[in-house]
Amino acid sequence: MPGFGASAPLEESWAVGDYAVWLLKFLKKQRITKTHILCHSFGARVAFKALNMEPQIAESLIITGGAGIVKPRSDGYIRKVRAYRRVKKFFPRFAEKHFGSPEYRSLPPVMRESYKKIVNEDLSECASKIKCRTYLIYGESDSVTPPDEEGATFGKLIAGSRFELTEGGHFCFSEHPDIFNDKIYKFLTEK
Repeated sequence: MPGFGASAPLEESWAVGDYAVWLLKFLKKQRITKTHILCHSFGARVAFKALNMEPQIAESLIITGGAGIVKPRSDGYIRKVRAYRRVKKFFPRFAEKHFGSPEYRSLPPVMRESYKKIVNEDLSECASKIKCRTYLIYGESDSVTPPDEEGATFGKLIAGSRFELTEGGHFCFSEHPDIFNDKIYKFLTEK
C-alpha cells in the first residue's frame, strides 16, 4: 500500500478512507469484481471502510489480528498527550525523540500524521455494517490487538461472524502457518 514497504513515501498524510479508496481503485483496475479478502491488523481497518463503500466486492472477509477499536483513553494517556503537546511547543526535537511508541517515532513526519489519523478513528460502526461472511481469527497471545478487546468486539458487531482464537500472537499466521492455513481453508471451502 502507498507509504508502506518499498512503495514511494506519501506526499501528504492519508486516513483510513484514503487507503480504502486506493484499494477499490486497484481492484477496479485489475478487473477484480468479487473476492475473498484476507487482512491483518491495519488491513482490517481498510477492509471495513472499503466494504462500507462497496459491499458487493467481497464474498467473504477473513480478519486476523484486526485493529480498529478506539478504547477509552486513560487518565495517564491523556496526561502524556498533554505533556507531549507542551514540550513540543518549546522543544520539538526532544518531544519527537522521547514521546510516542517506538513504532510512531520510527516513522517519517508524513506517516506520523497518517498514523495519528488511522489509530484515532474508531471503525465500530463500519464493522457493524459488514454483510459478507466473516471469520475473525486472532492469536490467543496477541498483545497488539488483544483478542478479548478487538476480536470479541468485532465478533459482536458483525452479524453472523465467526470469532476464533488460535495459537500464537499478533502474527499467528506466520508463527503457526499450518494451523492457520488449515483453519482458513476450512472456512473458505465450507458450504
